[in-house]
Amino acid sequence: MTDTATTVAAPSRTRSLDATDLARVAVFAAIIAVLGLPGGFTVFGSVPITAQTLGVMLAGAILGPWLGALSVTVVLTLVAVGLPLLAGGRGGVAVFLGPSAGYLLGWIVGAIVIGLIVHAGGRRPVIWRTFAGVVTGGILVVYAIGIPVQSLVTRLPLAETALTSLVFLPGDLVKAVLATAIVTTLVKAYPRAFRREWVQRPAARNAATPTPVP
Repeated sequence: MTDTATTVAAPSRTRSLDATDLARVAVFAAIIAVLGLPGGFTVFGSVPITAQTLGVMLAGAILGPWLGALSVTVVLTLVAVGLPLLAGGRGGVAVFLGPSAGYLLGWIVGAIVIGLIVHAGGRRPVIWRTFAGVVTGGILVVYAIGIPVQSLVTRLPLAETALTSLVFLPGDLVKAVLATAIVTTLVKAYPRAFRREWVQRPAARNAATPTPVP
């Protein structure tokens, strides 16, 4: 017999893409591209430091794992066909053969990991899980893919490449804090931005407070 006091309704996971989803993907692809307009600067003449990782973090945390990854894929596809959407006006297939190629691939995987953690179990995003998600997916995963590829392309030892890549860490942590603050604010002020139903905690069900449904 099911204990109705502790049973929660899981959100639907089978909803197909619609025009609104595609529009949101396009918006976040544009955000990632726009964050590259200020340009970036390189350290040790290799991978540029840019603000675009913030857009990747927000895409995964707000759109969820699959739409977030799709928005990043759209940007990278446009870059591959020649549009100069990466920081510094970079574009074309050549960027996927250079030192930053692994980081770009890491954006896609990172967006998936961010979305899975931030929305784990279909629950409402909270500060600690959002920060854990953007740090894990937006920093650790991106580094885990980007550093070995950078080492391979530049022919520098992996340990040396990892050490020099630490210069990215302070800026990426600042971006993680900003992304967490933005997501937390949206949850409270505009939950429709997430376009999903959230599983209620058992305690909340006793209070008869409805979960926001976009």
